[in-house]
Amino acid sequence: MNKYDKNSGPSHLALGVNAEDLPLPRNASGWQPKVFVKTFGCQMNKYDSEILMGMLRSRGFAITEDLELADIALFNTCSVREHAETRVWGQVGMLSKIKNQKSKIKIIGVIGCMAQAHKEKIFDKLPHVDLVCGPQNIYNIPDYLEDIAKNNKKILAVDERERPVDRENFSFRDKTKDTTAYVTIMEGCNNFCSYCIVPYVRGREKSRPAEFIIKEIEELLKKGIKEITLLGQNVNSYGKDFKNGCSFIDLLNDIDKITNLKRLRFLTSHPKDAEVKMFKAISKLPTVCENLHLPIQSGSNRILKAMNRKYTREDYLRKVDVLKKLVPNCSLNTDIIVGFPDETDEDFMQTVDILKQVKFDTAYIFKYSPRPYTQAAKFEDNIPQKIKEERNQELLRLQKEIAFFNNQKLVNKRVGVLVEKVSKKDEDYLIGRTRTDKMIIFKGPVDLIGKIVEVEIKNASVSGLGGEWIGP
Repeated sequence: MNKYDKNSGPSHLALGVNAEDLPLPRNASGWQPKVFVKTFGCQMNKYDSEILMGMLRSRGFAITEDLELADIALFNTCSVREHAETRVWGQVGMLSKIKNQKSKIKIIGVIGCMAQAHKEKIFDKLPHVDLVCGPQNIYNIPDYLEDIAKNNKKILAVDERERPVDRENFSFRDKTKDTTAYVTIMEGCNNFCSYCIVPYVRGREKSRPAEFIIKEIEELLKKGIKEITLLGQNVNSYGKDFKNGCSFIDLLNDIDKITNLKRLRFLTSHPKDAEVKMFKAISKLPTVCENLHLPIQSGSNRILKAMNRKYTREDYLRKVDVLKKLVPNCSLNTDIIVGFPDETDEDFMQTVDILKQVKFDTAYIFKYSPRPYTQAAKFEDNIPQKIKEERNQELLRLQKEIAFFNNQKLVNKRVGVLVEKVSKKDEDYLIGRTRTDKMIIFKGPVDLIGKIVEVEIKNASVSGLGGEWIGP
């Protein structure tokens, strides 16, 4: 544990924190501190927040979704893009007045990737923050909170290089009404794409033993989960750090055999490592859904090289062609960055061309922003913000046209839908997803939630489909 003790003076004590003000979970009165957890960023952060809340509950803390009721506020952060960090600086910054006014909130923590990236600078910029904790240290957070409350100090915890593989305790998930869940199969990344901060904040690749993954999935199925999404920065690298030769395809085969699992998805695949055997697994394994996230990032070979992506546009298109032959109905999602340093109009038009050729079902399009520690941060960020915005908007407009075109092709067809929840807009309607990850809204009874039903598509939009329930 690293303790922030810059000057060893009282100005560096947590403002307003006092053990008498914040009784600990095992306090004689039985009072529980309420913890508010706000999550930013990717699915891995959402998964980490689930783990965190489960650990806190097991230690006697209570979880609240209302910041105004919280004694402790934790912000699980993302550093992948500057915009995500800006939101955190703003939201946590606003709490300074609340805390200084002796409100209910006594401890504020910034955890996750942003904590690992900025470390003690967060204390300098946000003096009212008490805890800065990186992703690899999250299993110690209950201890840190108790230590802060007892001893009136700030804690900086960014020293762990990787997570312990023997951490497994699946009690962090309560019995849930959800039908889907995430399961992490590996941490970290070894690819070092020139724009990406992930290897610097989440460390090197570390695969979880298959038996732990399978045990977690089995526990989730007992709680009513029907669909699992496996998470990893590059799932294709799963098992490369093992001596037993277990690969990602081996893992998919083992999970596919689990009784009562209805659907299996995974995120994310790196194009340089996406191989025919993975496409065959999507085609042949009954539980594996016909949906693949395969980030292209740019359609320009020159930019791809500068990004250190280790494939060409031609490589990518060849793999997509093989995928579509083996899995004709497979939907394809991607990520794209516009405005990377030195991106010319010609480079950008090659990205436009990729969108038109592949016709992605979903494309997540981002404007480039330099990230600390990365190789690209040394490049001149020489594309004007106006140009980045124009290119971003042009791709968004094009992708909307493509998504609508793809969805229109499904009208009048019947599809299997895993029903997930009641629509917030109309309680008579349900929302679910197809195996190809298309969102569908249709009228039906609430007892269909958690079941796979047949729906006939009646209409299509850019973002989803409307249908009519045919039957179970």
